[in-house]
Amino acid sequence: MVWEQIEATPPHLTYLLLSTFLISYTLFASFIRNRLHLSEPPIALVLGILIGPRVLGWLSPSVDVPDGGWGWGDDVIQETTRVIVGIQVFAIGVELPKFYASRHWKSVAMLLGPVMAFGWLICAAFIALLFKVDFATALTVAACLTPTDPVLASSILSNSQFSERVPKRIKDMLSAESGCNDGVSFPFLYAGVFAMIATSAGDAFKDWFLVTILWQCVFGTAIGFLIGTVFNRVLRYSDKNGYVDTSGFTVFYLLLAILSVGIGSTLGSDDFLVAFGAGYGFARDGWFSKKTHAAQLPNVIDLLLNSAMFVYLGAIMPWEAYQPHDITPYVTPGRLVAFLALVLAFRRIPIVLLLYRWIPDIKTYQEALFCGHFGPMGLGGLFLAIEARALLENGSTIPDPYPPVYGRPYTAREKAVHIIFPLVSFIVFGSTIVHGFSVLVLSLWSHFRRPAKDRSSVLAGEDDPLTGMEHDSGTSEPEDESENEQ
Repeated sequence: MVWEQIEATPPHLTYLLLSTFLISYTLFASFIRNRLHLSEPPIALVLGILIGPRVLGWLSPSVDVPDGGWGWGDDVIQETTRVIVGIQVFAIGVELPKFYASRHWKSVAMLLGPVMAFGWLICAAFIALLFKVDFATALTVAACLTPTDPVLASSILSNSQFSERVPKRIKDMLSAESGCNDGVSFPFLYAGVFAMIATSAGDAFKDWFLVTILWQCVFGTAIGFLIGTVFNRVLRYSDKNGYVDTSGFTVFYLLLAILSVGIGSTLGSDDFLVAFGAGYGFARDGWFSKKTHAAQLPNVIDLLLNSAMFVYLGAIMPWEAYQPHDITPYVTPGRLVAFLALVLAFRRIPIVLLLYRWIPDIKTYQEALFCGHFGPMGLGGLFLAIEARALLENGSTIPDPYPPVYGRPYTAREKAVHIIFPLVSFIVFGSTIVHGFSVLVLSLWSHFRRPAKDRSSVLAGEDDPLTGMEHDSGTSEPEDESENEQ
């Protein structure tokens, strides 16, 4: 019979649902971005929740779904986020203006240093107070919330009418920060982890300095930059001699990103710093960006990989973990919402407002407020949370598919294993929604605060610079005339 031929298996339904969503979004992408002022991640996240096991039950990736589930655990989340974030930070390195680091290092260093450190410590204080955990656990969880997510940042600050209203130096600075700080978060993460697992303070500091700082961060960045520089020369040679075609440029971009992630993970180095260093080294001189500008590669990657990942995230949200349990009695919906509000208000905004006079690329108080707010937390935080959980539960960087069940009395380390992912995933959920809709709110606020005669005929359709933001007229990046355009 006809009905017997229908195979509505979880994989087949997933192909239908994801492709239908992406096709629908693509057909109305310009309207959604430029008139509704929305980006893909919050829409994809809401869709994932809707079709996930808690609502319609059409997509059930988690291991705790007995019928129709994919059987995927946290180990799959770890590798998926590793690849997607790695590709994204590589893309950011490629998209930065040529020789960007030598011109703007001070601004980026301020965001990666005092701004991240302040956010780490203030979030740790909130965690310790609200959820009654020891400070080492609080530092570990807070480290997962320190990076600005490159996936969310790129979706908000690129390829839309709103992004054109933001000065390019601000967009470049926030992009460079989001490309670096997923990797720079590892020293913060391992400071908390080593404090819990090391036998002495001396051993903890030795492991933290030798493994995390020197091997993962310094070596990872150096090897990534070397990879990018070498492959830039290889591709130039191939292009000069006519060995590579236009499609080869496109696939080379993606394959080199995956290669850099693979090298970083195989060496046990910092995957994200390797990928960012490779992307920056690969396109540092501006040659590759000029060759592939029309292809809009980062936008294609955003639409396909990132949107699919946020649908997946919506489907695996651990709603049951947001209720109190024996091992996490203080994790309640009220405390989680309060924690989200505190993180959004105090993680970045106060310290950026305090220090913006020493950040050269931020010129005004309004720009500082904008940069303080637009520090979304996303997939990178989930990766760090699972990495931390793996180290605490089995001593490796490969997590068990699901957190182990412990018996009373619970140790601080066992409590940390069960509290990390619920806290981080809830903040990622909240940040995706809040930052995803912030563009709409800011555009409407900018529209209605104008005199009626100066408003656009289309609601929130203004395309002039945002109030209080100094645009970069006449300050474009200088070209290096000595560059050898082969």
